[in-house]
Amino acid sequence: MKRLSALCSFFLLFVIITHAQQSFPEYGVRDDREGLYALTNATIFVDYQTSLENATILCREGKILALGSSVTIPEDAVVLNMEGKYIYPSFIDIYAEYGLSNAPKLDRPNRRGPQFESLKKGAFGWNQAIQPEFEAHTFFYPDEKSAADYRNEGFGAVMTHRMDGISRGASAVVSLKDDNPHHTILKPIACHHLSFNKGSSSQNYPSSLMGAIALIRQTALDAEWYAAHGHKLETNLSLEAWNKLKSLPHIFEVRDWQEALRAGKIAEEFAMNIAYMGAGDEYRRLNELGQLNAPFIIPVNFPEAYDVADPYDANLIELDDLKHWELAPHNPGLMAQANIPMALTTHGLEKKSQFLSMIRKAIDNGLSEQDALKALTFTPAKISGIDQLLGSLDVGKLANFIVSSGPLFQKDTKIIQNWVQGTPYLINNPEDRSLAGSYKLQVSDTTFTILLSGNSAKPEGKIVVNDSTSQKLKVTINQNFINLQFENAANQSVRLSGIIQPNGNFSGNADPGNGTLPAWKAIKFDEESPSETEDKEESAPDLTKPAGKIIYPFTAYGNIDIPIQENWLIKNATVWTNERDGILTQTDVLIKNGKIAAIGQNLDMDFANVIDATGKHLTPGIIDEHSHIAISRGVNEGTQYSSAEVSIGDVINAEDVNIYRQLAGGVTASQLLHGSANPIGGQSGIIKLRWGFTPEEMKIKDAAPFIKFALGENVKQSNWGDDNRIRYPQTRMGVEQTFDDHFTRATEYGKLKNSGKPYRIDLEMEAILQILNKERFISCHSYQQGEINMLMKIAEKHGFTVNTFTHILEGYKVADKLAAHGAGASSFSDWWAYKYEVIDAIPYNGAILHEQGVVTAFNSDDAEMARRLNQEAAKAVKYGGMSEEEALKLVTLNPAILLHLDNRMGSIRVGKDADLVIWSDHPLSVYAQAEKTFIDGIKFYDQQEDTAKRDWIRNERARIIQKMLATDKKGSGNKPPRGKYHHLYHCDDIHNEIGDYHKEAHTHQDH
Repeated sequence: MKRLSALCSFFLLFVIITHAQQSFPEYGVRDDREGLYALTNATIFVDYQTSLENATILCREGKILALGSSVTIPEDAVVLNMEGKYIYPSFIDIYAEYGLSNAPKLDRPNRRGPQFESLKKGAFGWNQAIQPEFEAHTFFYPDEKSAADYRNEGFGAVMTHRMDGISRGASAVVSLKDDNPHHTILKPIACHHLSFNKGSSSQNYPSSLMGAIALIRQTALDAEWYAAHGHKLETNLSLEAWNKLKSLPHIFEVRDWQEALRAGKIAEEFAMNIAYMGAGDEYRRLNELGQLNAPFIIPVNFPEAYDVADPYDANLIELDDLKHWELAPHNPGLMAQANIPMALTTHGLEKKSQFLSMIRKAIDNGLSEQDALKALTFTPAKISGIDQLLGSLDVGKLANFIVSSGPLFQKDTKIIQNWVQGTPYLINNPEDRSLAGSYKLQVSDTTFTILLSGNSAKPEGKIVVNDSTSQKLKVTINQNFINLQFENAANQSVRLSGIIQPNGNFSGNADPGNGTLPAWKAIKFDEESPSETEDKEESAPDLTKPAGKIIYPFTAYGNIDIPIQENWLIKNATVWTNERDGILTQTDVLIKNGKIAAIGQNLDMDFANVIDATGKHLTPGIIDEHSHIAISRGVNEGTQYSSAEVSIGDVINAEDVNIYRQLAGGVTASQLLHGSANPIGGQSGIIKLRWGFTPEEMKIKDAAPFIKFALGENVKQSNWGDDNRIRYPQTRMGVEQTFDDHFTRATEYGKLKNSGKPYRIDLEMEAILQILNKERFISCHSYQQGEINMLMKIAEKHGFTVNTFTHILEGYKVADKLAAHGAGASSFSDWWAYKYEVIDAIPYNGAILHEQGVVTAFNSDDAEMARRLNQEAAKAVKYGGMSEEEALKLVTLNPAILLHLDNRMGSIRVGKDADLVIWSDHPLSVYAQAEKTFIDGIKFYDQQEDTAKRDWIRNERARIIQKMLATDKKGSGNKPPRGKYHHLYHCDDIHNEIGDYHKEAHTHQDH
């Protein structure tokens, strides 16, 4: 048995034992050493919750042979004395792109203009952003420099995959040993990786988040069809690969908590075993994310402080960014407290060397050391399916462990060694301790200041004598012993001998040259006496609990508490009923359980909040039939002439501040429509503006489904530029044929679906078939009378009615035909001349349509206009002489009728939803302000509370900025302030919202 002390055994670290490959021929002398090591006398953490004192770990051939306090050590073992050291399982990072530099890149087109088809050669799927056939292990080769960076932070293994595309294929789990892939690949096929980002794919489709969601759903459905029947008809290697990966864990990368919920819906639909690569904002919606019952991989790339020295620059920083800076370090701790399984990753860090310091920051902010170790060992091993190999120090598992100088997560602890598959790597020499800092040196009754730099291997120092004069301080260190030498004011040599204490201070005895040996000590400036420390701890803030409040939604004007339903009694209002009763004066309205419970005078009810509305007006909530607010990452999927498979309902952005702004304008419900980039657009999302609720909670339950169609210049790409001349259709004739063809195909699809024969579920055809079956309704972007007539004729040919023509600025020319067909109209009040096809628009359009018996509404199509739709309605009184009651219906009851929701909203009637607005003045007046806005009896906007919110926002900003300024004094606040650009979507907005080249440019859409 060969025994060595820990301090003299490091030469072993440079004798790397590489076992010969059994299947390869030998060249030269064979080395069959087993690498038998015994590390003794250590504190060993077997796993995140079990530790052993004065224990031994015995390794042979890269695996753990024995572990415990009474291990029998073989005679031929190399024994390393680890007294005072700590041993932990090595970390596992399951979100990496390590060793894949040789992986092939996607082909790029060598021409300008759109790319409709995949450029990938072979019998693969039609979309090159879907590549489940990619297998990381086939291209993996160890990267020594990157492996060393990981090992230095305590990692022994990673799960690696190519971070490119929507379906990214299979990852592999590999060790970080410097060896060839034959020995370092631990699990060739580990997980299937997905994202909502098409990456470097140059193929047009998808260009939006809703398109990415539809593509994943369609691919999953196609894979089911292929397994059951399609493989008999064609060979599709991508669908074969998808099916092979189906039983594996799926790891889904998301940009924020809302995307995690979107991915969760897909996982539920297709019974996926899923984990989420999170964005670090999970703390904002822990309850909802916990209900996903899935683990998260959490980054620790906590934002650095902004440079807020200039108050004008500081004003550029939005409240959510300020609060995220403060709350992000609490995210891992809050996740653990919520019992959401969690792994931690280096992903997102600029340098891997930041990792341990970030983990310690998370611990300072509420993450327990036990939960930190669990998130770095046990949970990632579980998620990736390698818990039989790694994640704890059990007999038979790989010898992947860390040796540290003290408890791993303490500030001054160093990782000394990282053993990977039984091979030791030196990370830090335990004798090289950092001494840098200022110390108060006290010798007898004399106090000096000493300044030390370097580490214990190369220490340097200065000492301040006579208050201001400094001279060189000679410093020598041998293990834990320190010697200091300098000259005092009398030019006598003073020698100090002592020890380095565990806390980094020094103490011992002095030789001032007169034969006495007084005591001395040196204490770092930030070290206080015990009594001072106790006093300081009593008044110090508790960093483990967030100082700032989480608000819902996490943006300006969010709520500290999510609003709840209450009973209300509104007294003495002028009530615009939109019913036969007309306008009622001095009338009370009772709201109970979210419904209108009673209307009359002198109403009374216990347990209701009473509002005196004397001199005020009460109306139904405004309904915007055509809106593009609250949409994440793309309003158009205009890359194909039909995108009927996509849905705005999949991409509702609950944190769009325009929701709150429109509540302040009396809006209570909106139809969120796809844009007008193609003849057949996407399905709509119909919501109530429930500010602070989640996207799914904002949707109106059981609302009739709608879809956006479009006519005119946009769909034939009239003004898209010369590069866009190949997508069909390019003429108005082609637009007509597009509709006729799709309805004909949908009819045939419906016959096949009802025949009992095997068929491929086609999400696009499913939506078109619903139109034919009168289960989904069209809202069609339109301007010119000829095209309006055309679509009505197409609809009549195929046996259905167009529900709504929106915009319809030439509707006055065909109002009689619209009425005969049964179509409704949702127009602008007085927009014209903004492009050629609206040249014949007139402000009397709405009144003429109404007079001809067409159900007519006014819509916004604009985030700003929606805040003043009451004033837009008033224009119908001026242009066309409509009555005030009928004018108000243009933005309340009539859009409710068009949306098939008039049985629930749009008027004030007993039994309807309590979606109401209290106005300060006549609701059609430019002076009227919405004082209170209710949805389902929940007060979502209150003018007085808005004033209080503004004060809170101002105070909250000031508090966090002061905190940043204090942080900046410590030298960590250097991020330049930068404002966000909040793009407001319109019908014709075309962006690639989900490709690498636009990844940063459009993240503002989710804020």
